[in-house]
Amino acid sequence: MVDAVAKVIGLLGYATKTEGIGGLIKARVTDFRVEEIATPVHLDNRGRFTAAKVTLTNWETNRFCNQLAAKLKIPRNRIFFAGTKDKRAVTSQLFVIDAPMNRVAAVELPDVEIEVLGRTHQKIGFGNHRGNRFTIVVRGCCDSEGNPLSNEEALAEVHRIQTEMEESLGPNRFPNWIGPQRFGSGRPVTPVVGRHAVNGDWKEAVMAYLGMEGQSEEEEAQLVRKYIREKGVDESLLEKLPRWMGFERRMIEHLLSHPEDYTGAFRKLPANLQLMTVHALQSIVFNKSLHRRLEAGLPLATPVVGDIVGRIDEKGQLDVKSCVTVEPRTLNRISRNCDIGRLTPTGPLPGSEISTSSGDPGQHEQDILKQEGLDNVTWHVEEIPRLSTKGTRRGLVSQFTEFTADTVARADGSTMGKRWEEGPTEDTRWHPEGACIRFRFTLSSGSYATVLLREFMQAPVSQM
Repeated sequence: MVDAVAKVIGLLGYATKTEGIGGLIKARVTDFRVEEIATPVHLDNRGRFTAAKVTLTNWETNRFCNQLAAKLKIPRNRIFFAGTKDKRAVTSQLFVIDAPMNRVAAVELPDVEIEVLGRTHQKIGFGNHRGNRFTIVVRGCCDSEGNPLSNEEALAEVHRIQTEMEESLGPNRFPNWIGPQRFGSGRPVTPVVGRHAVNGDWKEAVMAYLGMEGQSEEEEAQLVRKYIREKGVDESLLEKLPRWMGFERRMIEHLLSHPEDYTGAFRKLPANLQLMTVHALQSIVFNKSLHRRLEAGLPLATPVVGDIVGRIDEKGQLDVKSCVTVEPRTLNRISRNCDIGRLTPTGPLPGSEISTSSGDPGQHEQDILKQEGLDNVTWHVEEIPRLSTKGTRRGLVSQFTEFTADTVARADGSTMGKRWEEGPTEDTRWHPEGACIRFRFTLSSGSYATVLLREFMQAPVSQM
């Protein structure tokens, strides 16, 4: 089975030689639950901001922020949060809002619960949380031939994978791939836009965002994007656009008013989404470097000479400033610290000042940069300087805690989503009669639940 999206984003290979359980996540919105483990904020009745716990059902984070800003009649940039969450999910997270408590408490939006916690002087930003707690149901488990798995067979395979992953990587560790959400699961457009952005080609960046084809978008979106690819941007698009394509609408309206101002059109995207395009391009390099390492038979959790390793802090995050290169004389000592989880080998998120590994790991990293045509990119974005990046490193493995797996009953078909109703196709791996496995686990911020589940499912990215 060829997974075209996985190939594009470098999400190839597994930590084990097992078969996996297949299956489908997000068959129902309530099958995917995320509770953010927030970094505590100090509450103060004299604080400027309102702190609130917000629970969203089937809301994209940026779209919610736009709707909330409109309700409160404040600019979008006066709403702060620590991380974007999956759309087709029930998510709970902390927001800090530059608006009075009574106005925030009075906001009513469908499928939104807002619990005002109090006032605070503190803002929060990306990464200002300790992690996330997940409860996720994988439905329709099947073997590699498409035959449904029983509850006992599916759970046995889960335990087999967990055991083999521990033997190859260490207790509660998994490959720290960057998940499909970073790229746009069914339409991995963000790295394509990011590539144009770092090269200063704003027209191509905007037109890619507006027109690039996606595999799993709604039909009306597919028709709009096809029109843009074939005929460009004109007034008629404003009538064709679905209401939920708000970012595209703002970009198109800007181009209609300022036909050649593609930089201005790009700026109509939320600031965090603009950044995400460059981050996604960096992430392609990381994922493909990790895959190249697997192919070459190099370990992920254990360093080799030439690796760059860094310390893991108490939040499970990589302390980039602590990174050092492994030398022959330090290999044994650093290996011991990696074994007990104090240190971890790292891979590249390239930028203007990023250090690359040396030896065999460094050669693999350089090969990927050349293969992606990024070996001569400066990563300095003159027109929008805040998109410039110095680069950083990312741990090749991450940890999961509080892990459990059990079975749940099959759900009533009338409560399932469109993908379930349409049934499995030739290029998918799930069966409606297969077991339903519920996973519970906690991850540190920056690690992806879909990546951990991918090790157990070994199914196409489109099923995640």
